[in-house]
Amino acid sequence: MAALLGGRGAPHRPVLLEETLKFLAPERGGLFVDCTVGLGGHSEAILKSSADSRVVGMDLDPAALEYARQRLATFGERFRAVQANFRAIDAVLQQVNERDPSGVLVDLGVSSLQFDSPERGFSFRFDAPLDMRMDPTAGATAADLLQQLPEAEIARIIFEYGEERHSRRIARRIVERREQGKPITTTTELAELVRAAAGGRKRDQIHPATRTFQALRIAVNHELEGLGEFVETAVDLLIPGGRFVGISFHSLEDRILKRELRRLSGHCDCPPRLPVCSCGARKAVEVLTRRPVVPGSREVEENPRARSAKLRACRKLEASL
Repeated sequence: MAALLGGRGAPHRPVLLEETLKFLAPERGGLFVDCTVGLGGHSEAILKSSADSRVVGMDLDPAALEYARQRLATFGERFRAVQANFRAIDAVLQQVNERDPSGVLVDLGVSSLQFDSPERGFSFRFDAPLDMRMDPTAGATAADLLQQLPEAEIARIIFEYGEERHSRRIARRIVERREQGKPITTTTELAELVRAAAGGRKRDQIHPATRTFQALRIAVNHELEGLGEFVETAVDLLIPGGRFVGISFHSLEDRILKRELRRLSGHCDCPPRLPVCSCGARKAVEVLTRRPVVPGSREVEENPRARSAKLRACRKLEASL
C-alpha cells in the first residue's frame, strides 16, 4: 500500500470540492457520512474544516478504502472506514453505532485509482481483462455480461446507460464474435470492436468506445439501482438542518437526484386529476440548488474527468411536513 500511496503521486483533487464544502457546511461539526469515500479527498477536507467533525467513509472498493484509511490515519478515530455500497448507509451507521449525521455526501463517479489501475479493466487506455467491478471480489465482470446476456439486452444497456446511438450495431458485433467462439475478454478488444462498429472519432470528440465502457460499468456495478431510495433514506437519517450533497456524472443519475429532491421538497408529480397523491411527495427538505452546480472551466482544464459532474444539494427542514 505504501507504493500505492507514493508511486502514483498525489491523489487527484476531488471534484467540486469548494462547492461540496459550501453546501455540506462541515464547519458545524458533527457526524458526516461519505458514502463513496474513494481516495478520501472530500473526507479529508471535511475533517480539516472542524476539529469537532468526524466521518464514516464507505466504499465498495477495498483498495480505495485502504488508501483512504492510510491517507486519513492522522485523524485517528475521527475517521472510520467501512466496505459497503452507498445504499447500505442505514445498516453501516448501525454497525458502527452512530446516528444523526449532520451531512451525507455521495459522489457517484469512478475514482482515479480505478481508472488508472490497468488490471481493473475500467479504461481502454490499457490492454487488460474486461472486469470493471468496483468490488473485484464479487459479482459478474463486464466480460461475463457480454458472454451471457442476449443481444437485445446488451443493446439496451449500451443505449440506455451509455446513450450510444450505435448500440444495436455494437451489440450485434459482440454477439457475432461470441458465436464464432471468440468472446470479448479484454478492454482493447472491446474498444477496437466499438471503433469498427461506430466509426472513428473526429478531432475533439470523445473516443467512440467511451459511452459503451460507461454503460457496461453502470450495469456491472448496478449503479442506478436503489439510488432514489438511498436519497430518501439519507435524508431521513439526517438531523434537522442536516445537509445532503449528491454528485453525479451521468444524465440518468442526475435525473434521479433531481426527481427525488423535488419530491422530498413537497412537489407532487401526480396527474392533476388524481384524487390522492401516489408519488410520496412530502416537504422534508429545502433544495439548495435550483440548477445543478457544475465545474468551472479551470477545474475542467485541470481535471478533464470533472467535465460531466453535476452537484445537487438540500437541507433537511426542522420538521418534515
